[in-house]
Amino acid sequence: MRLKEYEIEKDYISRVDKALKFIDDNLDSELSLQYIAEIAHYSPFHFHRIFKAIIGETLNAYTSRRRIEKCAAVLMKYKEVSITDLALRYGFNSNSSFTRAFKSFYGVNPSEFRKLNPGKFSKISQDNSKNGQESLIFEKYICNIHDHLNWIRMKANIEIKENPELKFASITHVGVNRVEYSFDRLIKWANPKGIIDNPETKMGRIFHDSFKVTSPEKVRMSICLFTNEVFDLEGEINAGFIQTGKCIVGRFEITPNDFEESWSALFVWMHENGYKKREQNPFEIYHNDFRDHPENKCIVDFYIPVE
Repeated sequence: MRLKEYEIEKDYISRVDKALKFIDDNLDSELSLQYIAEIAHYSPFHFHRIFKAIIGETLNAYTSRRRIEKCAAVLMKYKEVSITDLALRYGFNSNSSFTRAFKSFYGVNPSEFRKLNPGKFSKISQDNSKNGQESLIFEKYICNIHDHLNWIRMKANIEIKENPELKFASITHVGVNRVEYSFDRLIKWANPKGIIDNPETKMGRIFHDSFKVTSPEKVRMSICLFTNEVFDLEGEINAGFIQTGKCIVGRFEITPNDFEESWSALFVWMHENGYKKREQNPFEIYHNDFRDHPENKCIVDFYIPVE
């Protein structure tokens, strides 16, 4: 790819990322193509094509999916919320239309979904179909809760901490594949600026979607460099911060293949010890390059913001 083409692609990604953030912050508002295109500074026709090319879904399909996933997350966490009120809040004109959309996406209706008590499950697999989300199967933990807690005792040191405000530079990544390429792009951006040389700089990930309600290939995450250094935004590079607040912090020394089970076990520990997750997104901070570890292990902190 020529340099000019690469710069154009980075600009596309940056503008689409701005639109994604706006959508996720305004799922309970009207989200027309015209309005979102204005947020991204494109014509509706041009934005529609770019969004589909980068995200792999049309804007309408993305907003519909995110609204249903948001409803699913609320159903899991807030038992007192009325399903009818939830449907109306997120743009469905009736309880019946919401139920149809929800069931076509997850395979069960909202009330059945709520009864499944997904807090006691660690993984959802969503079978591919003509609309991409025909059925949902809750899979029990790889082991039972007792085994997950044993995993925590063997693999993690857990503390409850008040984390300071954390500033970061980031690249948006969608899905669980090719994550290493996003890390490489971020490092290549930061190296000439000397940011990597700062011993206080750490790499990490922020998860904007939950694997409990979003298919792995559609989970949005920020690949991050946590740093207090001042830097200029360029192309696909974003700037952000994590607010201070109470977190469950699990320090693990694990292989890359152990991340899924470690996250599952930490959420089990949270539920079993009576903590409730805050709206803030969970995140990871890495303390080494696993390729330099004699056993190829990551030394990593997992953070779950809690009330």
